[in-house]
Amino acid sequence: MFIDKVKIYVKAGNGGNGSVSFRREKYVAKGGPDGGDGGHGGNVVFQIDKGTNTLLAFRYKRKFVAENGGDGAGAKFHGKNGEDIIIKVPQGTLIKDDKTGKILKDMSDCEEWICAKGGRGGWGNKHFATPTRQIPRFAKSGTKGQEWELTLELKMLADVGLVGLPSAGKSSLLAAVSDAKPKIADYHFTTLSPNLGVVNVRNGYGFVMADIPGLIEGASDGLGLGHAFLRHIERCRLLVQVVDISCFEGRDPVDDIKVIDEELNKFSPELSTRSRIIAANKVDSLDREIVDVDAFEAYVKERGWEIVYISAYTGENTDILVAKIDEMLKELPPLTIYEADYMPEDTVLADSDDHAVTITKDSTGTYVVEGEWLFNLVGQVNFEDRESLMFFQRVLLKSGVIDKLKEAGCKDGDNVSMYDFEFDFVM
Repeated sequence: MFIDKVKIYVKAGNGGNGSVSFRREKYVAKGGPDGGDGGHGGNVVFQIDKGTNTLLAFRYKRKFVAENGGDGAGAKFHGKNGEDIIIKVPQGTLIKDDKTGKILKDMSDCEEWICAKGGRGGWGNKHFATPTRQIPRFAKSGTKGQEWELTLELKMLADVGLVGLPSAGKSSLLAAVSDAKPKIADYHFTTLSPNLGVVNVRNGYGFVMADIPGLIEGASDGLGLGHAFLRHIERCRLLVQVVDISCFEGRDPVDDIKVIDEELNKFSPELSTRSRIIAANKVDSLDREIVDVDAFEAYVKERGWEIVYISAYTGENTDILVAKIDEMLKELPPLTIYEADYMPEDTVLADSDDHAVTITKDSTGTYVVEGEWLFNLVGQVNFEDRESLMFFQRVLLKSGVIDKLKEAGCKDGDNVSMYDFEFDFVM
């Protein structure tokens, strides 16, 4: 079974809570606080599995939760860090936010990617001892791990995409020029899922070719099988449209080209402008008295495309087609890698739909800002790092916290407190 789009839920582990503890030892008076910190929650990590080309593994398992961090303990014992959870996906998988459809990551390179970061462990009471507060009876709770409702969408990585109407000979061509062994038969919709094959050209160099199941008129609107697989040719640098030049199916070759071109244009206007070669297949059965070859060639040349007459059955001119593909690929840009639509601050804000905060003014004139989502944010920011601090500032601006402080009367130089972090307000 071929599955190329699924919805899943992922959640990173929560951070463990800090401990409230005091040293109790014989002959040691006033041992002081020794509560340990909580462990960090495990991350949700995506990795590429090059041995798969389908999302079938997600058919029955759709929920992935990393381990929580352990709570701290006395004697300054640190809680156990939660284990990361590793999710393996086929190369070329797009990871999207299910709510907005925005791309979070394109898993097309070989690096692992942390999708959801685990919560930070809370501080034990040992951190809160001061000369005037020698017996702190409180500790910090761990922060929550990030969670996402995700859509995984597989867009195969192939240099060349074979497109055409059913029974045009796409699978036969793929079998003739590569080591792939797709199913071949003399009836429509023999191919029910995309097939990939590596075409060797010279000295171990080659390119990847994908056989996309037969498109029909109306495929972009959901008819036939092709609509489910159009996404797999979006990355292809070159399209090879296979046309039955023998008219064995009773179709006109020019009409075949128009049908496919129209469906590509409806699905993505950019696809219809992609570089293309017309592979006029079944030339071994061509009867020029039946087929108007001149009209066919005139139409193709008017569009600026190359024509190669081939026979996937006998192998005639398939080497010429491969050489032409290789020549064109040298001039074309590399495979498309999709950029993430989310900025880091967008990712944080997407964790919660409610960005409400309460702002109060204490007896010292300090503006105290509180909110559950803000508590988690403060726990994730390293305030000693300049880039991390700038990131924190962008989140406050985008979430409207800065505007709310202004509305509350906060002015230049006023002190603002957000849990453990205090700063002077600057307009």
